[in-house]
Amino acid sequence: MGDTSFPRLTARTRRFTLGEPRTFSPSPDGRRVLFLRSGHGTDPDTCLWQLDVDSGIEHVVADPAEVLADPGDLPPEEARRRERARESAAGIVGYATDADATVATFALGGQLFLTDLVGDGAMTGLETEPGVFDPRLGPDGHRVAYVAGPTLRLVGPGEPDMLLAGDTDPDVSWGSAEFVAAEEMGRSRGFWWSPDGATLAVARVDVSAVPTWHIGDPANPGRHPVAIRYPAAGTTNAEVGLHLIDLDGSGDSGVREVRWDQAAWPYLASVDWSTGHDPFLVVQSRDQRRLAVLDVDVATGATSVRWRHQDPHWVELVSGAPRWWGDDLACLVDRDGARRLVVGERALTPVDLQVRSVVGPLGDDLVVTASPDPTETHVYRVSPDGHVQQLTEEAGVHGAATAGGTTVIASTSMAWPGVRATVWRDGAQVAEIASHAARPPLTPNATFSVVGDRSLRTVVLVPNPSDRATDAATATDVGPLPVLLDPYGGPHALRVVRSSNAQVASQWLADQGFAVVVTDGRGTPARGPEWERAVWGDLARPVLDDQVDALHALAAKDERLDLGRVAIRGWSFGGYLAALAVLRRPDVFHAAIAGAPVTDWRLYDTHYTERYLGHPDDVPEHYATTNLLADAHLLRRPLLLIHGLADDNVVAAHTLQLSSALLAAGRPHQVLPLSGVTHMTPQEVVAENLLLLQLAFLRDALASPA
Repeated sequence: MGDTSFPRLTARTRRFTLGEPRTFSPSPDGRRVLFLRSGHGTDPDTCLWQLDVDSGIEHVVADPAEVLADPGDLPPEEARRRERARESAAGIVGYATDADATVATFALGGQLFLTDLVGDGAMTGLETEPGVFDPRLGPDGHRVAYVAGPTLRLVGPGEPDMLLAGDTDPDVSWGSAEFVAAEEMGRSRGFWWSPDGATLAVARVDVSAVPTWHIGDPANPGRHPVAIRYPAAGTTNAEVGLHLIDLDGSGDSGVREVRWDQAAWPYLASVDWSTGHDPFLVVQSRDQRRLAVLDVDVATGATSVRWRHQDPHWVELVSGAPRWWGDDLACLVDRDGARRLVVGERALTPVDLQVRSVVGPLGDDLVVTASPDPTETHVYRVSPDGHVQQLTEEAGVHGAATAGGTTVIASTSMAWPGVRATVWRDGAQVAEIASHAARPPLTPNATFSVVGDRSLRTVVLVPNPSDRATDAATATDVGPLPVLLDPYGGPHALRVVRSSNAQVASQWLADQGFAVVVTDGRGTPARGPEWERAVWGDLARPVLDDQVDALHALAAKDERLDLGRVAIRGWSFGGYLAALAVLRRPDVFHAAIAGAPVTDWRLYDTHYTERYLGHPDDVPEHYATTNLLADAHLLRRPLLLIHGLADDNVVAAHTLQLSSALLAAGRPHQVLPLSGVTHMTPQEVVAENLLLLQLAFLRDALASPA
């Protein structure tokens, strides 16, 4: 790969993620760690691996190439799951185990496989219905429940495949997560085993009232459009219920509906059925200002409220919480300007930490991730008496998985490329899981800053003297650099993080002769509830003001930034921000690249959009002030719109409607439609040339000062 260009290399390596270890699962005894990893930095086929903690030896548990010579097409449900999870790899991308992690199951090419983890490593393929999706082992490791199309089924070695739940209505499915759960709530599954393996809790989803949208393929006019049920803001959501199904060998000994006030609590955010406890549900109101934990009576299906929380704007859903901690319920609550770990009325984490997730137990303690500063995320151990111990030291972004006294910490930093995965027991590192990922061929030349009255976190990347092209070097030596803003800028995502690989694409653009500026403004996570909620009712003005203020503050102290040549690019929310910037602030921005932008928030989904803008029938002014179509007549700078025509998240109608409005207003612009491309762009040729085309556009648009 020595002579491969950066755009080709970043496309071929899926942004340098192929070959990285991920999805770690320590066994309950702490002696083994399961994880996923492909063979090398350009190998997309992920294998299932196991590490022996005592010896530090890794071995392959399941290799897709040895399982199926030709996996064939993915089942539609699996393809949708990967799109929701932004999964760009192939092979084995998910797995599940029994309670003791002695057997693992996975789906490949719509077929179901079991593999032994502690004996001879034998692998077994089971006879099932076609299109296996999301298989999950019962606690005893014998039977597997799985989804096939709209049905939930059960199978085991030597046992016939049987239907557990299905419906004659084509709009009803069992055992799968609906669109907004998978896309916005972080719930990708739709069924849960009881700890004793006698019962399954199964979601029933009815989409009959959800509007039908059609995703066509203009490049292939002979193909029928794909019909999807898309719950746009203000429209009807899927109806989601839950049923308890007893298993007695026939699969039909008893079915009980779990009953709660679904009109008051329509969103099923998560289900927890931990060992030693009855199940509980986490449910939300439609406006997301109220959240409740409901205990379930397994015998009757009745529910009762164990805990509830409310907020005048919204209650944030956070990975891993609420959860049982011994006999107590551990929750995350926004209190005293921080997101804190709370048990009962006691807040156990301090106000200078923003808790990002709850990982799991470590002995009698609980492991969480939290940010002391939004540019870093660390792993902490919290004891029941409130003692907090930081487990990671290097400035960077750290995550963890823990079980059986063993903790795996996955770390990224500006000090090294890629992920380092270390294994810890009793406070000491005992092993490291190797990464096979390719190393980026450049090193970020980055300066992190805190600027302005709102203490905006920024990073500026400038050309590396040894890497930049001759023409870029000459321009840099004789004068200021054209500026490229490269933000995401929206809720739930941070770009200004102390992680080398997070900055390499921006650095490549810098090496082409730009000063690249990245800013995380209001609405982004890890700076506290007030900061996140500053965008409620207006996803436009605060985020754009922060980009402008950061740029001007940086330019005031760095003469390399040429404010006469400023461009902005982004994807998804970043695409919305880029288009917003060039439309509303042409005095600052001289060109923009908007990839997959939201242009009319009425066309985006209920759970995300209504959290920040409210219901469009109640507050139509929020939608009017954030709508880009009404601003089309303001365009006076070069604008490139890019959109995948197969995108079922931000549908191509966003870009096409903005383009039509621009045309009607007589405003010249460019549109790049990507046939067959979804919200992701994993195709190598597409991803490579997208970078090159953006570079050409930027060079042309900023050829001379505005």
